[in-house]
Amino acid sequence: MNIHSNHDPKVLIPEVKIQARLKELARQINQDYQGTEVTAVCVLKGSFIFFCDLIRELEIPLTCEFLGVSSYGNEKVSSGEVKITLDINEPIEDKHVIIFEDIVDSGLTLNYIKNSLKSRNPASLRTCSLLLKPKSLKLPMEVDYVGFHIGEEFVVGYGIDYAQKYRGLPYLGYIQNEH
Repeated sequence: MNIHSNHDPKVLIPEVKIQARLKELARQINQDYQGTEVTAVCVLKGSFIFFCDLIRELEIPLTCEFLGVSSYGNEKVSSGEVKITLDINEPIEDKHVIIFEDIVDSGLTLNYIKNSLKSRNPASLRTCSLLLKPKSLKLPMEVDYVGFHIGEEFVVGYGIDYAQKYRGLPYLGYIQNEH
């Protein structure tokens, strides 16, 4: 049964293209961290499917941590105010950390997370995002591993929601503005 009926978002990036890109990202991360243990931090909730699929492709030793943040509520635009809703459990001091994010839009949330984790003195801190919206960035932001650069579309699916809907779609879609 399809709970989204006739209102399914339009396909922006099909499932097959996402899976192929994840394999490429995993190869790059495996190469960069060969012989190194990594602490993989999944930013909840939107990143969990991307995170699960990607870490299954990694061949490096890793531990998983989860960080809950909120900056959207039920809006289509980030409020810019970031709230930590769940903190990581283990210390990351002297560890190699990769933050896994679903989408970098304004960059404000990722910047907040990076600063928060940097203060805990990791050996290194890198970022991996499924999506990057370069035109939406409100501050200079380098993302170490990027799945796809996209435009201004409001995306859903593959773990990313709008008002808690559409997370289960196997593809990345976009919602057209209602007029």
